[in-house]
Amino acid sequence: MSTYAFPPGGMPDMGDNPESTAIFTEAYAVLPASTQRDIVTSFLPDWTGTRVWVLARPLSGFAETFAQYALELAPEGGSNTPEPDRDAQAVLFVAYGAARLTMGPATFGLEAGSYAYLPPGSAWTLWNRSEDTCGVHWIRKRYVQGSGYTMPEAFVTHDRDVAPIPMPNSNGDWATQRFVDPFDLNHDMHVNIVNFRPGGRIPFAETHVMEHGLYVLEGTAEYLLNKDWVSVGPGDFMWLRAFCPQACIATGEGPFRYLLYKDVNRHVPL
Repeated sequence: MSTYAFPPGGMPDMGDNPESTAIFTEAYAVLPASTQRDIVTSFLPDWTGTRVWVLARPLSGFAETFAQYALELAPEGGSNTPEPDRDAQAVLFVAYGAARLTMGPATFGLEAGSYAYLPPGSAWTLWNRSEDTCGVHWIRKRYVQGSGYTMPEAFVTHDRDVAPIPMPNSNGDWATQRFVDPFDLNHDMHVNIVNFRPGGRIPFAETHVMEHGLYVLEGTAEYLLNKDWVSVGPGDFMWLRAFCPQACIATGEGPFRYLLYKDVNRHVPL
């Protein structure tokens, strides 16, 4: 059964060594799970009983296309007006607990592993009606209309219902769960789950125009970021600007999995 990491919150003991593996460079950033503590949370307008770790936001000269949040909903926490930007689309991925999502007249019960795509302008609400807290990853991107294409439709699915597609020549050691057809150019972003078996790897330094947010859901790896090999594990977040070289070698005895954002399918604005 899969597990899905989420910011741990809390506060370390005052006697702990503050030295960290956090990194911020011109090409990439790493926010380890150990940095995702209570005092770095924020609160959002029009949300009740909810706190948020803002893991990524558009920064000039860095990654500019998306924001990535981790929402912690207390019992009866949530919002009837969650998104202030009518041009923003979203993906929600539930890490633990249960939530109730409405989209227009439809209602969906979300659980750990649930995935929802919400087009721009959607009328949606999200509430935790259970007695336990709920953790939700929320990725936001302003939609860019493609000439001749139509706005994507909303959908809800689950991790278990999307089969991993092995990458070429990988023997299944590297596989991607694609929640959207990569040939559907109505979409201008993909949020996938990337899977590695122990020892699986990206066998070359990917260098490309897409920006990335990578939240490690499970397992450990050595990850190449620009010229640096970085050890990452559950709850660590990696944030890459365009053209930052990257590669990966999964370590440990279990699968290595991460939630991956990338911008796709549009001309570069000049």
